[in-house]
Amino acid sequence: MILERIEERLPGAILEHHAFRGDDTLLVAPERIPQVAEALFEEGFQLLVDVTAVDWPERDPRFDVVYHFLNLASQARLRVKTRVNEGETVPTLTGRYRNADWAEREVFDLFGIPFEGHPNLERLLMWKDFPGHPLRKDFPLDGGDVFCNDVGASYAGDARTLNP
Repeated sequence: MILERIEERLPGAILEHHAFRGDDTLLVAPERIPQVAEALFEEGFQLLVDVTAVDWPERDPRFDVVYHFLNLASQARLRVKTRVNEGETVPTLTGRYRNADWAEREVFDLFGIPFEGHPNLERLLMWKDFPGHPLRKDFPLDGGDVFCNDVGASYAGDARTLNP
């Protein structure tokens, strides 16, 4: 099994693991992510399907950064998580997985989690000087005048109709 081979190759890299409905999840320290990703690549997990994050504002550390890998030959899937607090960085995987570029930029933009060593860590979806990160659980649900003063001022009572 992949878990045993990773543990044998990188002792102590896997902090926790569990399986649910056939999907394995590994918890890895942030600084070990590149080593684990390299080992996974060599084990056949050559497609990084996605990078995302989950905000747990009441927990310490606050964020889970979540990677989904796919072995194209066996169709096995593997989820790898790491935990970081606000202001902490996660090493980039762009050196091994080219498609990590935009996925990491999206996580940076929407959650505010920086990726150390990323070649072009800029906002991807929000405008450059947008104050905040919309997928954090403390972001105002109504969009609020706090972040969108110009746009918010031009809406009449119903947010679906724009007053010219």
